[in-house]
Amino acid sequence: MSGRYTISQLARAAAVPVTTVRYYERVGLVRPEDRSLGNYRLYGDESLRTLKFIRSAQSIGFTLDDVKALLSAPQSGAASCRQVQSLIEERLADVDRRLKDLRHVRTVLKTALGKCRKSEAQGRCVVIESLRQPE
Repeated sequence: MSGRYTISQLARAAAVPVTTVRYYERVGLVRPEDRSLGNYRLYGDESLRTLKFIRSAQSIGFTLDDVKALLSAPQSGAASCRQVQSLIEERLADVDRRLKDLRHVRTVLKTALGKCRKSEAQGRCVVIESLRQPE
């Protein structure tokens, strides 16, 4: 790592779009560490590590708010571990809610498919008809 990156070099090194780096900068997750003679923002190795940390955290389900909390947490100790456990518990609860919703959607779609297959022989689609019904 060279230690001084323009925004496009940083984005390329972290495998994210430049717009993502700009967004993370706007929300305070990444900050340029210097300016070039041409007044370009320059980022250091710490910014690259932060971008990679964000990507890793998001890949396992953490939100950007979670990432902010993780980045501001102490680097070690029982307090930081408890904070991470709390965030994980929140994400697990979210995943459980989404799974429940998806199971419901799956059931509804399977039922709709069965009804659609039965009504097809009659030259109509009961699913479209039911969707067009005013509530």
